[in-house]
Amino acid sequence: MIIGLSVILIITSIVLVLLVLLHKGKGGGLSDLFGGGVTSSLGSSSVVERNLDRITVFFGVIWFVCIVALGWLVNH
Repeated sequence: MIIGLSVILIITSIVLVLLVLLHKGKGGGLSDLFGGGVTSSLGSSSVVERNLDRITVFFGVIWFVCIVALGWLVNH
């Protein structure tokens, strides 16, 4: 059980990092350093951004549940 949750945790962690990097930069911070300041027609759709937000939240909830479950299993 612990090994399965650990594998799910690793996979969701990698997916979350990739999803966060796919988000469009909102300001002139580090996102401009990596090319976030260049406007793209691919990311300009609000439907795409909304779906990306939903997918990110979904994987974030799975990640959080895995963390809590692993903590509970290790302590009990």
